[in-house]
Amino acid sequence: MTSEIQTESNAQSGKTDKFPEILPVLPVVDATLFPGMVLPLIVHGEESQKLVDEAMAKDRLIGIVVSRKKELKISHKPDDIYTVGTAALILKMSRPDEKGTQLLVQGMSRFRIKEFISETPYLRARIELIPEKRVKDMEVEAMMSNLLGLFQKVLQLSPSLPRELGVLATSLDDGGMLADLIASSLNIGKEEKQQILETQDVKERLTKVTKLINRELQVLELGQKIQSQVKQDMDKAQREFYLRQQLKTIKEELGEKDESKVEIEEYQTKIAEKNLPEEAKKEAERELGRLKRMHPASAEYTVATTYLDWLTSLPWNESTEDRLDIEEARKVLDEDHYDLKKVKKRIIEYLAVRKLKPDSRGPILCFVGPPGTGKTSLGQSIARALGRKFVRVSLGGIRDEAEVRGHRRTYVGALPGRIIQMIRRAGSNNPVFMLDEIDKIGADFRGDPSAALLEVLDPEQNFAFSDHYLDVPFDLSKVMFITTANILDTVPPALRDRMETLDLLGYTQEEKVKIARRYLIPRQLEANGLKPEQLSITPGAVSCIISGYTREAGLRNLERQIAAICRGVASRIAAGHKAPTVVRANSLHKFLGPVRYRSEVAERVTMPGLAAGLAWTQTGGDIIFVEATMMKGKPGLTLTGQLGDVMKESATAALSFIRSHAMELGIPEDFYQNREIHIHVPAGAIPKDGPSAGVTMLTALASLLTNKTVPSDLAMTGEITLRGQVLPVGGIEEKVLAAHRAGIKRVIMPSWNKKDLEDVPRKVRRAIQFHFVDTMQEVLNTALPGT
Repeated sequence: MTSEIQTESNAQSGKTDKFPEILPVLPVVDATLFPGMVLPLIVHGEESQKLVDEAMAKDRLIGIVVSRKKELKISHKPDDIYTVGTAALILKMSRPDEKGTQLLVQGMSRFRIKEFISETPYLRARIELIPEKRVKDMEVEAMMSNLLGLFQKVLQLSPSLPRELGVLATSLDDGGMLADLIASSLNIGKEEKQQILETQDVKERLTKVTKLINRELQVLELGQKIQSQVKQDMDKAQREFYLRQQLKTIKEELGEKDESKVEIEEYQTKIAEKNLPEEAKKEAERELGRLKRMHPASAEYTVATTYLDWLTSLPWNESTEDRLDIEEARKVLDEDHYDLKKVKKRIIEYLAVRKLKPDSRGPILCFVGPPGTGKTSLGQSIARALGRKFVRVSLGGIRDEAEVRGHRRTYVGALPGRIIQMIRRAGSNNPVFMLDEIDKIGADFRGDPSAALLEVLDPEQNFAFSDHYLDVPFDLSKVMFITTANILDTVPPALRDRMETLDLLGYTQEEKVKIARRYLIPRQLEANGLKPEQLSITPGAVSCIISGYTREAGLRNLERQIAAICRGVASRIAAGHKAPTVVRANSLHKFLGPVRYRSEVAERVTMPGLAAGLAWTQTGGDIIFVEATMMKGKPGLTLTGQLGDVMKESATAALSFIRSHAMELGIPEDFYQNREIHIHVPAGAIPKDGPSAGVTMLTALASLLTNKTVPSDLAMTGEITLRGQVLPVGGIEEKVLAAHRAGIKRVIMPSWNKKDLEDVPRKVRRAIQFHFVDTMQEVLNTALPGT
């Protein structure tokens, strides 16, 4: 049964004649009542309902006090509530059901609990009213004005507060009531509202409320800013979605398919047709599944499509068929390159093995030799002879290991390494792959690329090469890898061990003449727009270019000089000269200027203290001269010519040998007294080092001290010991070729190096007389007869 009791007119007006000293106390949890404010309440519990019934039967006055607890209990103890509350008048009561009572109460005055009279059946306390003091001065008016302005801003930003509160607040002329009204309206905690309720001083209350409303205003402004940004972003996203949906509908009406769906279907077809290995297929299908769930406008969509492009465009199973005709392959190699019998023999052997065993793994060849000897172009000839695709990567100067293995897909702009890139470019999984300049790989904090090449150049591992970007194994065992280097000293031993080294020596003058007439001259005629009948270079002119205008083991400078002649003739023809031009040795200066080099032998002056030696450089072999002289002064040995430590030690060892064998050599034993010896190696601007000049230094000293001249057509090489032994040295092939180019007729070398002459062309060996020695006495007997 529902009952409702209406208040009397005086109660509704909020007027009471007298407050009793003892009031029933009603604890509340989620609301704070301020004086002059009207608050609806719902009362639960038998004790609280009994309190309301008795108050309605008497004067309708109750004490509203905030509970310290977070939840409403059935019964409260005195310690559970604050000591300051608000005396309230029940304006209206209704009981829609037996579970709770609805109240509308009006705050009358603040009070402080002096003592509790009883706790049952509900709390009753003796109270003391806290009088409200009205303060009206300029400071209070300024504070009220500021507070009103802030409250108006809060009302504008907070949709939950009714705008009528602003009108009500403006109508108040009391600072305390204004502070109470605003505090009751703000969304703050009950503890902060309780502090306002307990503050009796009006100015202090206005200050606290101003701080609270400022904080609330900042929260609301920030929230509005966030809301505005979110709304803007959502509006943009919704607009894009709406436009895309419209575009999709338009395309469907026109009979066109969605591009993303078409792309996904294309990838599905590629994966099905490509016949990928199991791991690659699994990874491709997984990535395709991710792609289907992505929006085409997302950044990850492009990353996924790029990865699928690489995965489906690699030649996993595409191979070119090898040309296993041995004679045809030999013919192709001979057409492209003159001589190089050792390299051609190795390629023919590889073809023969492939013919007998088609599934044999490709070799790892390393061409080592001076610049310009045809290492790079030889790779192209090998590809043509085998009928394979040819790709080339220059490794000179790369320092990042990712250049070989690629970047992981977590990086922006990640790509596979150069190995995988070139395999895709070749379009087959068995190309001839040239890794150029492998001796010039660098290393720094980003990694060591040569370490990454260990797997690539190992036939036992590269059948499952893993690129960081692909993250699936790719079979490189069918690839024929060829590397090139000028020297092997800078190549790490582990990498050097994986390669089969083939030395490409420098060319003799006769070979250069034939190569120039067969390859270089026709190529430059075509490059400069000339016909064979317009220009003819005689063999004598080519020989003169080789000896007088170039000094190299290879052919690059020779081709440059031929190109200069072709350009000169082309300029004549362009100027109207129609007669064919024949270039002979005596007319070379018209095109190339004066002769730049003279024969090293021709430069020599036959005199004691001078000997010719053979040296090895990165550009091939060379002739060096060792000069020795003696003068009055303090005993000592001076060495000049930018000599390294090893070369200086060889000079010291040579002098010690001569001093210890002076009597046997017919030299005065006191020759070293009051004499200073100076040894100089010309071309002083070029650093020199190595033990192979020891024989030459000792011969030059012996020639000086015995006053005998070393023959001008004799050169030598070898390392010496204090006992007079001659030890073997390296670079014999390059040194012999350099001696032949310089016109040397006789060469002294260690007996242990006799085996190294097998790689020297037969014509060179026939043109030079070799003296093989084991001791320094044999060297001096050959170089200085009669010593």
